[in-house]
Amino acid sequence: MPGKSFELRTTPEETAVIADAEVDGLAQRLARRLSETSRRSVPDDPAPALALLHVLEHLQQAAERLQREAAVAAARAGAGYPQLGAACGMSRQGARRRWPGLFQHSDENPTEHPMMSTTPSRAFDVLLVEDDIADAMLIEEALAERGARNLVQVTDGVAALEHLRAPGNSRPDLIVLDLNMPRMNGRELLKVLKNDEDLHTIPVVVLTTSTAPDDVTGAYSSHANAYVTKPVNLQEFEQAVQSIDAFYLDTATRPRP
Repeated sequence: MPGKSFELRTTPEETAVIADAEVDGLAQRLARRLSETSRRSVPDDPAPALALLHVLEHLQQAAERLQREAAVAAARAGAGYPQLGAACGMSRQGARRRWPGLFQHSDENPTEHPMMSTTPSRAFDVLLVEDDIADAMLIEEALAERGARNLVQVTDGVAALEHLRAPGNSRPDLIVLDLNMPRMNGRELLKVLKNDEDLHTIPVVVLTTSTAPDDVTGAYSSHANAYVTKPVNLQEFEQAVQSIDAFYLDTATRPRP
């Protein structure tokens, strides 16, 4: 299960020394096979170095493919993003950005489960109306854990309507809406959306810092599908976003366009 303790048998420094030596030896052998110049001594000939660069580029691409395969295997064996990040010397968020969609969310503890055959046949489209860059990044990361998401972020209600009404843009499966924004705020946008014959059936979840009773009542009076207050705690924030995603994109039946 995710959250188990995984221990590497070497220090990062020891691993680096061994890996560097082995990769260098492999790259040199492959470069010599690609370059005949290794058989003759030609001063200032760049061919051997260029051949080595060529090999190293392909080794890097192969390493990235193998890393993805190893991350998937580790996730299926019970490792979570904290363990994947630690193995690569990066944070949990860094591992999530490098390998999005390895897990689907559950309200059980632990909250990360490997993505298997439950992956949807297409990526869901989510419109995020949020002007806070930091919150937008957190929401994007939390959604990425749930699987493939086509996320479009705009920073106010005017931009949201322009996107929704532009010919050729995909109709979102879900709109996540902040309240306090410039130009047209979330309260105004919500009223427009729910009175628009073409847009009123799209689920709209208000995700905001406001706990004011008037904001809550006003949102539901304008027919918001849900009102969620942004938690201060990072883990709770992620869980709140993933719970919204799980219900509206996995559990609830959505109307056909």
